[in-house]
Amino acid sequence: MLVQVRDNNVDQALRVLKKKMQREGIFREIKLRRHFEKPSEKRVREFSEAIRRSRKLLRKRLEREGY
Repeated sequence: MLVQVRDNNVDQALRVLKKKMQREGIFREIKLRRHFEKPSEKRVREFSEAIRRSRKLLRKRLEREGY
């Protein structure tokens, strides 16, 4: 990941870097890898995330179409 520092403004470059890392999901990945996750726990977590994503998509679709 590359972030350019303009006019020696490190604060702004750091803000841009954090935003890019957030979008890529790096912070989430670090949080998940701090401790070992059993395969059964991983399966349950991924399944619940998939349900959450599908419900969110359905909500947005219903909001757009106005049902």
